[in-house]
Amino acid sequence: MQQRLQKLIAAAGIASRRHAEDLIKAGHVTVNGQVVVELGTKADPETDHIKVKGRLINPRLTQRENVYVLLNKPKGYLTSMSDPEGRPLVIDLIPASLGRLHPVGRLDFNTEGLLLLTNDGELTNLITSARNQIPKVYQARVQGTPSDKAIDRLRRGVSISEGERTAPADVRKLRESESNSWFEILLHEGRNQQVRRMFDAIGFSVVKLRRTRIGDLEDKHLRVGGWRKLTETEVKRFKKSKLAKR
Repeated sequence: MQQRLQKLIAAAGIASRRHAEDLIKAGHVTVNGQVVVELGTKADPETDHIKVKGRLINPRLTQRENVYVLLNKPKGYLTSMSDPEGRPLVIDLIPASLGRLHPVGRLDFNTEGLLLLTNDGELTNLITSARNQIPKVYQARVQGTPSDKAIDRLRRGVSISEGERTAPADVRKLRESESNSWFEILLHEGRNQQVRRMFDAIGFSVVKLRRTRIGDLEDKHLRVGGWRKLTETEVKRFKKSKLAKR
């Protein structure tokens, strides 16, 4: 059966569908020896030879098993597949025996917490699609204690740069001391360094940040730097919740 090339590339675990589109436009994809640059092009993996950067992906489509891993990312790791500066990568924390996995979304270099990695390009596309933003929960330690009025600003949405305003968020104070306070933040969007920029906007700095939940996925017992495979029930529930929002 013919399918769009970007969907096949994602299904083979080569890249997310969005990145697959970039590979096609850059001329890195061939079908039966012919370079393809049109995003709407379709191919049949049973009859066509499909290559990405010279490597045949057909065997991946017939032999590959989807793998889903939940990682408790430590501070000081990049959620990237490579880094020219040689900094530590989250994929270095996952055994090579699991195959080539890619992070779903991002966590900042200095942020720790839950991160999903998979070779399922379709699920990656489903999760990262702008129209399918899933809720994520963070815990932030803030230097000082913002007033209730300042926190209300975060709940309503706050300007974090010129022309960029956050959506309403759920913000709850967990505890406080003489010098610091902890907050739990539930976001329904995923802007770059959003939690840090939100608190910067009300005059307070985040000194520690961790993500504790992705949609329905959480694990209070997963140590920092540890990982585990998702259960079949977790995968099914996660996919079902995302498909229901399409």
